[in-house]
Amino acid sequence: MLANSGIDGFPGPVVVARRTGELIADGTLFTGAGASLKRVLIGYVLGVVLAVPVGFLMGWYPVVRRLIEPWLQFFRMVPPLAIIPLAIVLMGIDETPKIFVIFLASFLSSVVSTFQGVVAVDVTLVNAARVLGARDPQVFIGVVVPASTPFILVGMRIGLGASWATVVAAELIAAQGGLGFRMQQAQLYYDLPTIFVQLGAIGAIGLAMDRLLLLAERRLTHWQERR
Repeated sequence: MLANSGIDGFPGPVVVARRTGELIADGTLFTGAGASLKRVLIGYVLGVVLAVPVGFLMGWYPVVRRLIEPWLQFFRMVPPLAIIPLAIVLMGIDETPKIFVIFLASFLSSVVSTFQGVVAVDVTLVNAARVLGARDPQVFIGVVVPASTPFILVGMRIGLGASWATVVAAELIAAQGGLGFRMQQAQLYYDLPTIFVQLGAIGAIGLAMDRLLLLAERRLTHWQERR
């Protein structure tokens, strides 16, 4: 519809599909997608792996919460994209700064959800377990972890979206490969079909990863009532 609206140079579906075929044929699309996906996976996994135990500690121990939460909330107010220039200055222009800002985006999203999941556990369940003779480790593993799992998975899904947004921005600023880098190169030559192909690839890969997380959520929280 937009292609037929008279906007100068706006590509239609046929043009974008043709360009997609060309980029697949010469391997450019797979190379760029592979580079971006690798960065996202490394930064995202590292962020989640660290965020979950930190969130549990903050939710379970008030002392840890008082020490960490102010700093956590401070850094949450600073967009990871704003840290990209600083990360490049301190870490160079290789993969490290890109992975770091992705890690930060996923960590901040996941740690807050995990923390909220722990503090939202019904106190009645905790007290009932203790009345039945359960000690703190048993209460934590048997009650707190299952009850907070839905929050953790929601945070992981939010962190995944933040990771993709961050990697594209990082590649637009300083990269020699990836979907964001290809978009920047296409922008220089006003190559709108290529830009749309990269956008479609980002959306498709992100959607596939989100569906996998959603499937894991349904399997791990099958006991939860759903609408």
